[in-house]
Amino acid sequence: MSTKYFSESRVPRTRFADVLEAQEAQLKTDPIAARMAASRAALSSDPHRPVYHYVNPENTLNDPNGLCRWRGLWHLFYQARPPDDPRLHWGHAVSDDLVHWRDLPYALYPGPENDCYSGTTLVEDDRVIAMYHGTEIGNMVAVSSDPLLLNWLKLTGHAVIPFGRSDEAPKPYGVFDPCIWKKDGAYYALSAGLEPMKYPGRHAAANYLFRSTDLQHWEYLHPFVEGDRFTALGDDGACPYFLPIGGRHLLLFFSHMRGAQYLLGDYDRERDRFVADSHGRWNFGATFPGGVHAPSAAADDDGSVVVLFNMNPAKPTAPAEGFLKDFFDTPDNGDKTGTEGNWDQIITLPRRLRLVAQNEVAVEPIEAIESLRSDHVRVTSMVLPANEEIVLDAVRGNTIEMIMSVVPAPSSMLEVNLLRSAGKEEYTRVCFYSRRGNRYREPLANDARANRVMSTALSTPVRHESIVCIDTSHASVLPDVLARPPECAPVLIEPGAALELRILVDRSVVEVFVNGRQCLAVRVYPGRTDSVGVSLISRNRPSQLIVLDCWQMRSIYR
Repeated sequence: MSTKYFSESRVPRTRFADVLEAQEAQLKTDPIAARMAASRAALSSDPHRPVYHYVNPENTLNDPNGLCRWRGLWHLFYQARPPDDPRLHWGHAVSDDLVHWRDLPYALYPGPENDCYSGTTLVEDDRVIAMYHGTEIGNMVAVSSDPLLLNWLKLTGHAVIPFGRSDEAPKPYGVFDPCIWKKDGAYYALSAGLEPMKYPGRHAAANYLFRSTDLQHWEYLHPFVEGDRFTALGDDGACPYFLPIGGRHLLLFFSHMRGAQYLLGDYDRERDRFVADSHGRWNFGATFPGGVHAPSAAADDDGSVVVLFNMNPAKPTAPAEGFLKDFFDTPDNGDKTGTEGNWDQIITLPRRLRLVAQNEVAVEPIEAIESLRSDHVRVTSMVLPANEEIVLDAVRGNTIEMIMSVVPAPSSMLEVNLLRSAGKEEYTRVCFYSRRGNRYREPLANDARANRVMSTALSTPVRHESIVCIDTSHASVLPDVLARPPECAPVLIEPGAALELRILVDRSVVEVFVNGRQCLAVRVYPGRTDSVGVSLISRNRPSQLIVLDCWQMRSIYR
């Protein structure tokens, strides 16, 4: 057991009632709730601060944590640095639809740990269990049972899976971000980590499995994942979320090298092993600057999974903290109090994941995002001539949703320019390259001969990927915006099928969904007030626009 004990948080804390009506009355006069509301109002005029993507009401945020539904409401927790104590706390927001969010006071405060890092939640009939990493001491468990999850009790008052002592033999497992679930009356937890390799300085992703009957005493079992042929040397398995999806299981995680990913496979409940046979990614370049970071996820009642991520900045808003110091050349005054204007990371739109084939996961924005739509504009069928930029005068804005259906053939490249200034000094390109990705030859099902001779393998059906890309090379003229290589992702679209692009623009973030089979997102920072235009270009050969719908999007804060 760790003997370290760090000081309690300096952030004021309220003991809330256990009845909803009394809690609501207390929140009306709570000083932290009032401070958050004032901060959110003061920061709302920032031209790059999103209006329909969740952002911490005061100061910075980092990983989202513990997404769950309790008594009919969705709860989002996230790593926050309050202005009066720079250590990581769990921030807290609540929603009835995963879109409109209400800020609540901080949920978890440091002490005995130095920081409250990433973790997950488990909802039981009478309580919610949070298991998270307490820096310097190990993995912690806290519980809450009140209506709005405002009061939390840390079990044992110390780490339930502690770091090993320096005078002990090395542990066969790592102690880092945990994930918790329940099976056959027992609790199971993953502890994120890595597996050291023989190569100097290299390692592989790993998650280590523990079991407990009382949440306080944990028995180490073994490494959890089998069949991982997909992650790379240098990946790790941080921020794990192990969830059922459509009769199979999904392991979402974050690699500090290659970003957010998932493994898809089957849960061998007898051996307590996860057998992975498929893989996907949620970002396709570096996580910084301006890329997708870590997940938080929860299984929904219909067999789907809801997931959201935090996204890193590509422009400083105030003196940088943490790892951001390595990238942003901003002064550091050494005092992190009073930095309410320092916001940077944001939360993506919640995405719904569904299993649509044995090894295929579909992804779409959460359905309730449509409740934000207003001021609809439609562009009807038109031919896009080859190499001619068509500016859509009626389609404008920097907080919009756009859905377009296109038959790209015979062109092999379609270009959509967003956040375009009148003279095209600034613009963000979304490019679709038809059948310009990898080609796959798949052995026929149950045909053992396909593995015997190459000639048989070469006669099997071919799947040809297309590529979707977000290029921010010309997105901003501001001098402190960091450049990012284009974000490019593969997507399989059946021959002859129309291209369906769903594009969501929110001041400093662009998210693109392609035929419900792929999603990618980046941060952008236009510096000109006229960077609100949209144009289309069909390269080399013409394309056919079937229809384009555009809506202005309202704020998510009620």
